[in-house]
Amino acid sequence: MSKIVEFFFDLGSPASYLAHTQLPILCHATGAELVYRPMLLGGVFQATGNASPAMIPAKGRYMMRDLARFAERYGVPMRFNPHFPINTLTLMRLLVAVQLHQPARFEAALQALFQALWVEGANLADPLKVAEVLAGAGFDVAALQAQIAEPAVKDALKATTEEAVKRGVFGAPTCFVGGEMFFGQDRLDFVREALCR
Repeated sequence: MSKIVEFFFDLGSPASYLAHTQLPILCHATGAELVYRPMLLGGVFQATGNASPAMIPAKGRYMMRDLARFAERYGVPMRFNPHFPINTLTLMRLLVAVQLHQPARFEAALQALFQALWVEGANLADPLKVAEVLAGAGFDVAALQAQIAEPAVKDALKATTEEAVKRGVFGAPTCFVGGEMFFGQDRLDFVREALCR
């Protein structure tokens, strides 16, 4: 097995946030490289006929309780975002723009946006709020806003989303270790086992 974990995720997925709090620790402990693969979950849902569990009332209520259990287990803060579901197209393009233009600052952008969404409960459908979060994390907001319109950024997000679907991804988060796929933040124990083989 490869010592690389590919992490396909979308900021609008609370389970992706929880996985994000654990994967760097897991990868450090196992000597693995964590490769971030931002994708558009809406595109994955459209291609696979899947939908958010939150769209089914009973499942959504259970999911919120289960996520809270895992946040408690992990010892991390979490607040279910009152603005959920969130259209993340612009947010995911922002992350891709940072990944392409400022790769050393990618994790800072990721942390700031996840924190705003799943700890502070911010409405990141509001461009002014997004700008505030990014400026607070030390980013040049005007430069980033210009970069998200670049064809290379749009194409990269689309290509990763299409690749995810071709590889069998149907939701977020999804991790790959070599050719083996693991769906859900509650399957990180299997990711660890695959890395330790």
